[in-house]
Amino acid sequence: MINFFFENTAPITLPARLSEWIEVLISQEGKKLGEISYIFCDDTYLLKVNQDYLNHDYYTDIITFDYVKGNTVSGDIFISLERVSDNAAGLSTPFEHELIRVLAHGILHLCGYKDKSDEDQKTMRSKEDFYIKTYYNK
Repeated sequence: MINFFFENTAPITLPARLSEWIEVLISQEGKKLGEISYIFCDDTYLLKVNQDYLNHDYYTDIITFDYVKGNTVSGDIFISLERVSDNAAGLSTPFEHELIRVLAHGILHLCGYKDKSDEDQKTMRSKEDFYIKTYYNK
């Protein structure tokens, strides 16, 4: 099951096919869907999550809490819509495109991909790009 929530931010309209695309991504990674909650929020809300749970004192676009058990993908994915918007502007890319990238990024973390090393970042970006293409080719 995939759930979408909004905290400290106005709800946005999400594409109807979003859940199906996320399910396909999980399946193509050889995993099963458990329970995924996306929590869309503002910078202040996500900064507080970052401080309280990770002891980090900086803004970020996404934080993923992993509840994966075996091959079943579950987790809470917090996304700052403000950061996504700023990142999209900085990259001269549409907001929806950057949002799709971040949505995929969180799921890829739950599928076992990391992004701490340069090599891991390259693999993560390649996977994001692949799944962004599948989103837009439907």
